[in-house]
Amino acid sequence: MGLAAAAVLVAAGAPASAQNLSTASNGSSSTNGGTANGALTPAAAPADASTGAAAQADAQPGPAALHYKGITLTPGGFMAAETVWRQRGLSADINTPFNALPMPGSSQYHLSEFAGSGRQSRIAMLAQGTLSHVKIGGYYEGDFLSAGVTSNANQSNSYTFRQRQFWAQAAFTNGVTVTGGQMWSLVTETSHGVDNRTENLPMTIDAQYHVGFSWARQFGFRVAKDFGNKTWLAVSLENPQTTFAVHGQSNNFLLGAAGNGGGLYNPTANYTFSYMPDVIAKAAFEPHAGQHYEVFGIFSTFRDRVFPTGRAPYNYHTAGGGVGVNARISVAKNAATFGIHYVMGSGVGRYGTSSLPDATVRADGTLALIKSQQVLGTLQFHHKKLDVFFNGGAEFAGRQAQTTGATTAVGYGSSLFNNSGCMTEPAPGAGGFAPGALSACTADTHDVIEGTGGFWYTFYQGSKGMVRFGTQVSHLVRQAWSGVGGAPQANDNMLFTSFRYFLP
Repeated sequence: MGLAAAAVLVAAGAPASAQNLSTASNGSSSTNGGTANGALTPAAAPADASTGAAAQADAQPGPAALHYKGITLTPGGFMAAETVWRQRGLSADINTPFNALPMPGSSQYHLSEFAGSGRQSRIAMLAQGTLSHVKIGGYYEGDFLSAGVTSNANQSNSYTFRQRQFWAQAAFTNGVTVTGGQMWSLVTETSHGVDNRTENLPMTIDAQYHVGFSWARQFGFRVAKDFGNKTWLAVSLENPQTTFAVHGQSNNFLLGAAGNGGGLYNPTANYTFSYMPDVIAKAAFEPHAGQHYEVFGIFSTFRDRVFPTGRAPYNYHTAGGGVGVNARISVAKNAATFGIHYVMGSGVGRYGTSSLPDATVRADGTLALIKSQQVLGTLQFHHKKLDVFFNGGAEFAGRQAQTTGATTAVGYGSSLFNNSGCMTEPAPGAGGFAPGALSACTADTHDVIEGTGGFWYTFYQGSKGMVRFGTQVSHLVRQAWSGVGGAPQANDNMLFTSFRYFLP
């Protein structure tokens, strides 16, 4: 099955037992028939309006897939030439670290940056085989948004290939689907049921997507059931981690450790010692054509080891989680699509694209979960070869602090933390590549807000593949909790472009 034909299955509402291993194989499909972030292929469309010999040549495609020992292999992916300009120097590629936006006292706040990149280019392969009562197979997808110790942009720009998705699946004819491996989290909105590879992502060029979008790509083991192609239920066990921030705390707790190189973890990254997977459950509903609704819940557990004064160390456990909803409505034969997404809870910050903290600690070393919210609204217009999009999103992290003295506190976001140096620019370190570190600038993030607009224009879509060009403009604001010296705020303006060729 070719990629264009595969996308038709989603648009036509094929049974879930046929969809998960049959939807557009370079990432996802979409109810609006469009893609912007390259993770999905638009719904099938006829070849361009060429006539004569050109049209005849376009009507004679080669095989839609490769057949090997009883299975069908369908390649996918795209090649990308992309640029980003930011008003503030983030020292980042095509993906924006939203929560790392520097405060006005930072030297990089006064330096813009431009970068060109082909690293979002993607390679994918779908494998599928059909038995009497089940379709079996799997999906692999990778890109180049990874950096090894030899990677730099000086000469060869040799960045490493990374795993995005790699999962196996059994889709039974009774509507039960079992999927295991690295995949998009069940938290991520889908465009059809709860099917893998129908993830409905913001139409952005930015590879970090958009503030307010909730997602993860991680290990998961998912079981889903389709009830008449109108209602779906799913539960997933997923890889846990804890995002963490604390100020004013002594060394009386332990969350994890730096990666063990011998265990093939990154020795420059921290890993928490988690003791059970996150549990995510979701129900999806599609009562009418052009309508898709979701409600889901997240259950997470957290643990640290506490070292109290005068007592033996002990393990402290606590549980958190949240709830979320997604709604997407298309009107006028998909000419316009409106979507809304919302998540709230305690200890769910890492599921927001800004990676706000899940937890902090109290003075006694025990974990305290941070309340957070994530909200995103999208509006998309589609007309022939043109897709236009507007997004508005925000993520919030609550105060979670404990007063330990008249002028001291521990935790996150305390009004006693010092922000008086957030507007004062320090001298850089030696060597020209060491911006000066701000002193007296705690600046725990209260919220991150982003507004985005852009378009994608399709020059050609047919049996030879697809060629698209897109632009995106964004305005980003990061606001800190108020402390001694005020509530500092930073902003950034960004411009992205993308030129892509998709495999057919």
